[in-house]
Amino acid sequence: MSTLTLRQRVSEYEKLMRLDKPIGILLLLWPTLWALWVAGAGRPSLLVVAIFVIGTVLMRSAGCVINDYADRNFDGHVERTRNRPLAAGRVRPKEALLLAAGLSVLSFLLILPLNGLTIALSVPALFLAGSYPFTKRFLAIPQAYLGIAFGFGIPMSFAALQGEVPLVGWVMLIANVFWAVAYDTEYAMVDRPDDLKIGIKTSAITFGRFEVTAIMVCYAATLLLVGWAGLHTGRGAAFIAGLAVAAGMMGYHYMLIRDRDRPRCFKAFLHNNWVGGVIFAGWAVDYLLNPAI
Repeated sequence: MSTLTLRQRVSEYEKLMRLDKPIGILLLLWPTLWALWVAGAGRPSLLVVAIFVIGTVLMRSAGCVINDYADRNFDGHVERTRNRPLAAGRVRPKEALLLAAGLSVLSFLLILPLNGLTIALSVPALFLAGSYPFTKRFLAIPQAYLGIAFGFGIPMSFAALQGEVPLVGWVMLIANVFWAVAYDTEYAMVDRPDDLKIGIKTSAITFGRFEVTAIMVCYAATLLLVGWAGLHTGRGAAFIAGLAVAAGMMGYHYMLIRDRDRPRCFKAFLHNNWVGGVIFAGWAVDYLLNPAI
């Protein structure tokens, strides 16, 4: 590591934070934007939106660093991850921990202008992000834990804009849990042979031959819960149209994953960015056409 130039070192840190692969940022960002638009009745504070967008990037980056630190002894045995900076020895474990700590501190400083409830909720949010990588050792479906971690921007958004977290915020968080189980099971199907060899637990292994059915059930639950949240907050045709397009995309994912082909499963996982995006677009357009009173 001492032979690396400053530019090379920064490049390795970028890879460690997965800034070269923004799919994780987007999957974390979309539910946060759903919540910001609902909590702000279609007109959220631009300052709050900026804080949450930047915070999403920082916390997802910190989560990736902790994930690679936790998996540093496993990643070298997995085809897709063996060249990651920690697994390949290009970044030392101590450096990774310092980087994760620095990113977490920046995230905390970022939310200090917000109210006390939002700051208080940042504590469990940080714990969830930092502890998720270790749940793969003992939880049968760690993807559900990931859904809570990835969705904790939802209650924080309501706290920041409304000073409380209403029922609709918790329902949206549960919807995100189902969505995360769906898309991350598609992701886990890619690594299943390697995960079985090294003993990591994933939903793809737990669901076994019913994994495709489980994914589609989770997608259906996501649509039902998000649909309830939208109708509960007075949304109409544009919101429903967004959900319909998302449902069509989920049907397309079934076509991709039904044969368990690993590259097609990974394609389905990546495509979930568009699912989150069209749901947000439906919500945002509906608020423009039918402003909340």
